[in-house]
Amino acid sequence: MDNFSYLAQSAFPLVWMLVPAIGAFVRARHAPSARERLEIWQRWWAIGALGFGSLWMTVAFLAFPDVMATAIGFDRTPFLFEIAFANLGLAVMGFRAASASARERVTIGLGAGMFLWGALVGHVYQWFANGVHGPGNTGGVLVYDLVIPAVMIILALRSRTPRPAIVA
Repeated sequence: MDNFSYLAQSAFPLVWMLVPAIGAFVRARHAPSARERLEIWQRWWAIGALGFGSLWMTVAFLAFPDVMATAIGFDRTPFLFEIAFANLGLAVMGFRAASASARERVTIGLGAGMFLWGALVGHVYQWFANGVHGPGNTGGVLVYDLVIPAVMIILALRSRTPRPAIVA
């Protein structure tokens, strides 16, 4: 694989963060309040980053399992089918988060984090323990796995309304 092809494949997951960030930035510039800007960012991130990013992974693992196995640096196994449907679950959660409450968005971010942060640990382990340097194992996928749920959680926590004090 030539350097350009490797770089393109390795960096591709970053598209699922870049496009929603640009869209949210452009759309939020004209929002009349900080609360509305935060809501715009949450919806763009939920739908674009988690929803469509995970849906793309679902399609890629189902339609092109050999390509995805090569990109990750492993042989094709039935596990690729499981990864596809785990990503489908993340996509459904991302689309749901678009109209969810702050509390639900925190939960969705944590749920996504359990899978993606676990995948991140697995990628890093394979990288250092076994020298797996496939474009789907190192590079952009590491950033994607770390940042997508973290931003979901941070945005949701920032949008929570303070609870009223209990007067006894």
